[in-house]
Amino acid sequence: MDMVTMNILDSTMVSICREMGISLMKTSYSTIFNEGLDFTCALADTHGDMIAVAEFCPAQIGGMPLLIKTCAEEFPIDTLDEGDVLIHNDPYRGGLHVPEHTLFKPFFHNGKALGYLVCIGHIAEVGGMVPGGFAGEATEIFHEGFRVPPVKIKKAGKDVGAVWKLMLANVRTPRHNYGDLRAMIGVLDLGEQRVAELLAKYGEQTFKETCHDLMEYSERRMRAEISSFPDGHYSFEDTVENDGIEDKPYLLRVDVFVQDDEVVADFSGSAAQAKGPINATLGVTWSATYNAMFHMTDPSIPKNAGCFRPIRIVAKPGSVTNVNYPAPEVAGNTETHPRLAAIVIGALAECMPERAMASESGTGGNFVFGGYHPEHDEYFACYDLMSGGWGGRSYADGNDCVIAINGNCRFNPVEVFETRFPFQVEDCAMTPDSGGAGAYRGGLGFHKTLRATTTDITASQCTDRHRIKSWALFGGSEGGNGATLIQQKGRDDWRPVTEAFGKVSSSKYSNITLKPGDRVRLSVSGGGGYGNPQERDQSMIAEDLREGYITPEGARRDYGVEPD
Repeated sequence: MDMVTMNILDSTMVSICREMGISLMKTSYSTIFNEGLDFTCALADTHGDMIAVAEFCPAQIGGMPLLIKTCAEEFPIDTLDEGDVLIHNDPYRGGLHVPEHTLFKPFFHNGKALGYLVCIGHIAEVGGMVPGGFAGEATEIFHEGFRVPPVKIKKAGKDVGAVWKLMLANVRTPRHNYGDLRAMIGVLDLGEQRVAELLAKYGEQTFKETCHDLMEYSERRMRAEISSFPDGHYSFEDTVENDGIEDKPYLLRVDVFVQDDEVVADFSGSAAQAKGPINATLGVTWSATYNAMFHMTDPSIPKNAGCFRPIRIVAKPGSVTNVNYPAPEVAGNTETHPRLAAIVIGALAECMPERAMASESGTGGNFVFGGYHPEHDEYFACYDLMSGGWGGRSYADGNDCVIAINGNCRFNPVEVFETRFPFQVEDCAMTPDSGGAGAYRGGLGFHKTLRATTTDITASQCTDRHRIKSWALFGGSEGGNGATLIQQKGRDDWRPVTEAFGKVSSSKYSNITLKPGDRVRLSVSGGGGYGNPQERDQSMIAEDLREGYITPEGARRDYGVEPD
């Protein structure tokens, strides 16, 4: 193993993936791409093993192993030609959820296929029963959008017109979808150029040997990390408050077994699959487990298929962690994934407390909406991500107002949001006292108030933590709850959708109509605290008071401190 060459090639391939992502951000149409950055770019070898990836969405990074291999089984690389591009979004073929579209393009050197370029991204509008793709009341996969099995969207460099027609005929925003898909194809073309330059410099043999060595190196690094964990059986559990269809909780439980240099995460104790859309596919559960292990181990380990090898996952078919067809699952990738990752971290907190954090918000907020825009003279649809608080750690407070653990995404800037959509943002701020108290407090959640302006808007949501709080560690306090409240024009009161629209759940619902003048107030939960609040440094409490992170009432209640 030539460590110098290996590090140079690894850095170069990661840089290629980053450049692909930056290009996608700058050329895409939808805010979920160019503002939210809800995508990931990667390279894989001919077996479908990931060899490099940029630091975009953890949910997509961890989902790559099953996703690429499943597609490679249906379309072996020796059946593909130069210029072919495959598209795939089927959750029941190794995917994550229907909005997540993955595009694959084989790359060649001297006429020989050496691997795949991969771009996976969240398409904002996918058809189905609601604009924006998050049907909180879906009861089958067909409600959630148009599913595409692995199929060629380009063949030998030319568009497959029938595939384009089918895809654009089944969505509400064909112009934006067309632009986003073209942008994704464009970044594959860019990656192909950069990989060709790399291969011209180093040659096929060096490239293949180095990729093999790189995965072996990552595996050894991950095994060495796991070897530092005390052997044992560690358990943890959490609860999803409801599934949008039935007003009952769903248990998520993991039993983590650490032995020598391997980890097994067994989710067999989790609830049976739900009627509503909170179910996770097997790929989501794999991804959540990998995500948790990345948080608990050395972040400098190169992210490729090698570091997944010492980690095994058990998830019972027909459960909320391994859903059976044709049940719905769109919220499994945004709501269940972060909760699964969090309980793996919670279990390992018993043996590695210095590396663990308390629960974060565990939700993407996932407020989606659509309608006809009178000024733009076309249909609009938006997937609006929202940020919450992360959990306190052994050495620091939780991060304030960041996306849940499954994404490195950003939320829409107010100016862009108001320009693109018929909403006015009346306020957008962190929520004081929403972070759980502790020696290190949880991060703050946030809230914003939207007022519909010029047209009726159809809105839906998949979120959580309206009832069940973010859990704490080692004597800390739970984080604050989130909420969704509606003030209809002409009324003074704020009501949850359960009252305003007769929905089963306040956090998961479909197709409410907001009329001009109606307001919606969206709040996302804060993170749990870490350690006894009485052990918090007094200067940190004073700083929180000065910054407005906690109120005087919160200081008295949570820390027994009387503000000056």
